[in-house]
Amino acid sequence: MKMNSREKLIHALNHKEGKVPIDFNGTAVTGIHVSCVEKLREYYGLEKRPVKVWEPYQLLGYVDEDLADVMGIDVVGVSSKNNMFGIPNENWKEWRLESGQIVLVPGNFNTTADEEGNTYVYPEGDTSVPPSAKMPKGGYYFDTIIRRQDIDDDSLNPEDNLEEFKILSDEEVQYFKQEAVKAYDTGKGVIANFGGTAIGDIALVPAPFLKHPKGIRDITEWYISTVLRQDYLHAIFEKQTDIALENLKKLHEALGEYVDVVFICGTDFGTQQSTFCSAETFKELYMPYYVKMNRWIKENTKWKTFKHCCGAIEPFIPLFIEAGFDILNPVQCSATGMDPKKLKEKYGDRIVFWGGGIDTQQVLPFGTKEEVRSQVLERLEIFSKNGGYVFNAIHNIQAKTPIENIVAMIEAVHEFNESR
Repeated sequence: MKMNSREKLIHALNHKEGKVPIDFNGTAVTGIHVSCVEKLREYYGLEKRPVKVWEPYQLLGYVDEDLADVMGIDVVGVSSKNNMFGIPNENWKEWRLESGQIVLVPGNFNTTADEEGNTYVYPEGDTSVPPSAKMPKGGYYFDTIIRRQDIDDDSLNPEDNLEEFKILSDEEVQYFKQEAVKAYDTGKGVIANFGGTAIGDIALVPAPFLKHPKGIRDITEWYISTVLRQDYLHAIFEKQTDIALENLKKLHEALGEYVDVVFICGTDFGTQQSTFCSAETFKELYMPYYVKMNRWIKENTKWKTFKHCCGAIEPFIPLFIEAGFDILNPVQCSATGMDPKKLKEKYGDRIVFWGGGIDTQQVLPFGTKEEVRSQVLERLEIFSKNGGYVFNAIHNIQAKTPIENIVAMIEAVHEFNESR
C-alpha cells in the first residue's frame, strides 16, 4: 500500500524499513539558503516570484508547496510567529541582497548599512537600539553582535538570563495550533519548533531578539560559566525547564494530534575533532533537564523528540539516547569518530538519524554531480537499513552551492526510493 508523506515519516521514525522520507525546510538546521531556493525554482521552471526569508539569521528561504512537491519533501515545519530577531514573520516586503536578488522579508525587518557596506539588523526591527547582528559586506548570513554589560559575579541574577522564557499566551498557543493544523492538512509529517526548550544553545545565548539583553550574553563568558558558574547555569536551566514543561502541556492540549516531531534543542557539543566538554559535565549540567522534558513528552504524547548537535559527538550519542531523545541531527559524518557505518551499527536501532545524507562542507559545494550522487546513494544504503532514517544534508545548504549538485542530490534520493 502506498504511504503518504506523514505515514512515510512515522514509518521511518518507528525504525521500519521502506522509502526514505525527505526533509528540507522543516527546521532552522535543515533548510536551504534563499539564493539556492530561487535557483531551484528557476531550474524546475516554477513561477518566478521573490522567495520569503523565513529565518533571516541564516537567510533561509521558504520552500513553497510547488517546489516541495517537485523535490519530494515529506516534512513541514511549524515555527513561532517571531523570527530570530524577534520580528513577526508577516506583512512581507521586498528587500534586495548584495547579490541583486530580491527577496521577501517581514515588514518590521529594518536594516542599516555603514560606509564599508556591512548590513545591520535590529531586535524587533527597532533601529533606535543597538543592532543585534551584522552581515559583513560580501557575506551570506548574519553574525551575532555581542551586546553585554560588565559582569559582576557578586550580583549576577539568573532572572536576567531568563527574560526570554515565558509562559505562552493563549494567542501564541492558538497561533501554533493554526499553523500546525495547516501543516497537518498537507498530508506531510509535521515537526514543531516551539522554542523555549533549548538548554544552553549558544546561538540563543546572545539573544539577538532582545533589545537590551541582561545577564551573561557573551559567548566566551558563557563557556567559562559552564566551568566556573555551574550553580548559576543550573538555576537558569531549572527555571527554564519548569516554564518549558508548562508550555508543552498547553501546546499538547491544543494541538497534540497535529504534530509528529518536536525540535527540543540545538545546543552543540562538538568541534570537528572532539567534544566541547566531558561526558561528566554533560551528565551533570545538561542532562537532567533534557531528561525532564523528554520524559514528560514520552509519558503524555506521541511526539518524537529531535536533538540537533554538530561535530564529533559520538561519545555523547549513548547519553542522548539515555536522556530520551528519539532523533539526532545533523550527523556530521566528516567529523572525527562519526563514520556512518559504525554509527548505524552501534546506535541505529535506538536513535533515528536525521541528516548525514551529503557532506555540505566539501562534496555538495565542490564535488562533481557524480560524486554527489555516489555519496548520497552510499549514505542512503547505510542509514536506511532497518529504518530509522530521514534524509537531509549535513546542516543547511549554503549559498553558492551549485544547483546542479543540489538537483543531483535530490534525484539520487528519488532513484534510491524508486528501488524500494
